[in-house]
Amino acid sequence: MAKLNVNGKVREYKADPGTPLLWVLREQLGLTGTKYGCGVALCGACTVHINGVPTRSCVVPAASVKASAKVVTIEGLSPNGSHPVQKAWDKLDVPQCGFCQSGMIMAAAALLKAKPNPTDADINEAMTNICRCGTYNRVRAAIKVVAGGGDTKSAGLSIQHADGSLT
Repeated sequence: MAKLNVNGKVREYKADPGTPLLWVLREQLGLTGTKYGCGVALCGACTVHINGVPTRSCVVPAASVKASAKVVTIEGLSPNGSHPVQKAWDKLDVPQCGFCQSGMIMAAAALLKAKPNPTDADINEAMTNICRCGTYNRVRAAIKVVAGGGDTKSAGLSIQHADGSLT
């Protein structure tokens, strides 16, 4: 059986050599947070980290990922939603349908790790994921909240939440 280091645990799987990492994660390992969107690495719903690099898992053959490589999925970013990016997503009500959000969060987490204070140009370059609901302004705002130490005022948005509170 082949092996992958996923979310800090060595996991065994059995799949054809050309099977994309996405399908091994979802079907063999039961990690369904990583989503299938387009299958051609354009939308980013399938984004995971491989050795810290955001990677579109729908086009990476699982067999090409070395057992020593560290794969992190949305489930491994934080088991309880406490990662700063996840907290900012929640504070700013970023998701609408939510389908693309795991990939967006993974891309944003990688960006912020590489550039803790990203410029708008940095965000434009790194956040190439597609959101059918058009939450791009809130994604950008959430990234700025994390870069600003969690202060939602740094987002530059005024959001009225369902409970009537304002951010």
